Amino acid sequence: MHLPTIIVRHSGERPRKCTATPLRCLDGFLFYRYPVKQALDLNDYVRLGLGGEPLSHTDANKGLLVLDANWRRAMKMEKSFAHVPVRSLPSLTTAYPRHSKINDDPAVGLATIEAIYAALTIMKKDTRGILDAYHWRDRFLELNRNFFPSW
Repeated sequence: MHLPTIIVRHSGERPRKCTATPLRCLDGFLFYRYPVKQALDLNDYVRLGLGGEPLSHTDANKGLLVLDANWRRAMKMEKSFAHVPVRSLPSLTTAYPRHSKINDDPAVGLATIEAIYAALTIMKKDTRGILDAYHWRDRFLELNRNFFPSW
């Protein structure tokens, strides 16, 4: 039995734009709104983020914490979860069309669903069904075919 993936979505984000929303119907995923009102047991979890140690198969026994927000909000959310070790993903290309009229997006960065799929692949966890409802699924897998060779 493995720890569920916890997704914390900023309350200011529009749910219809959240690429991870379809995961609500899959086992192994728990969703919370930020700010989180209850205490979460995040012992044995790693948090996806920039600048951390690379995520690897040695993290397979850990749970995955994902902060879901735009870049500006996610940076503020990180303060609440600073105690959770950060792990970073390898350089992958997003298929999600980002168009911010206010801020520049960082050169790196994936849609939440893409990051979750990549992380769980690295952690050797079940990824069946994760990308099924993702509109840009085929493009994402094609752009990163060297990383996802079985596709």
